[in-house]
Amino acid sequence: MNLNEVIELVDGITLTTDANLNINIQGGYGADLMSDVLAASQPNAVLLTGLTNPQVVRTAQMADFRAIIFVRGKQPQPETLELANEENMPLITSPLGMFELCGRLHKAGLPSFESNVS
Repeated sequence: MNLNEVIELVDGITLTTDANLNINIQGGYGADLMSDVLAASQPNAVLLTGLTNPQVVRTAQMADFRAIIFVRGKQPQPETLELANEENMPLITSPLGMFELCGRLHKAGLPSFESNVS
């Protein structure tokens, strides 16, 4: 599924300026604890989160995510948006909550990219 399709499914609004919306998204992962993201995610996914600080962009880069969607209409801090534009990390905001977003994407065929952590 490409990022354009994901944005449409989640009623999203793109926040970054030169984001490539044709990139392939292979899975999804929803979390607010960045330690969980680093410990239990798989690459090439979209990250759904309520966190809006610059650390979310750095974490997404380290975990090789393709895009970040902010839940509940949240807006990133100015520093976060600036960093995402510099690093070419697409940022999207959606008015929907985490549960609804995960459900919509999964129903549309996007698999969970959350690994088990023992």
